[in-house]
Amino acid sequence: MKRIFLNSVKLVAACVALTAMASSYAWADDAKQVYDDKCASCHGASGKGDGAAAAALSPPPKPFSASLKGKSDDWIAKVTKEGGPAVGLPPTMPPASDLSDAQIKGLVAYMKQLAK
Repeated sequence: MKRIFLNSVKLVAACVALTAMASSYAWADDAKQVYDDKCASCHGASGKGDGAAAAALSPPPKPFSASLKGKSDDWIAKVTKEGGPAVGLPPTMPPASDLSDAQIKGLVAYMKQLAK
């Protein structure tokens, strides 16, 4: 009986771990999709500030490796959600106020990965 209980506990733990992993992969996929839809046209597919619309902006976006360096997640979330003027940047950085807090959190993590 004890052995069956321990095997059941292991099975439940494995299911929880797999669910968490699947959830994080879905979260990453969602963040990439949001980035591709909302950000890549200016910031570029890899966050280098070289998107198709970047040349038309004054000033053009900087690469994330420079613009996010030393910035907190809260700062990145604020500029993403509220736009450039919210943190003293130009209004050419538009707000993404239609995104949920969860989407913003995922987007921040995704952009930080691009900044590396």
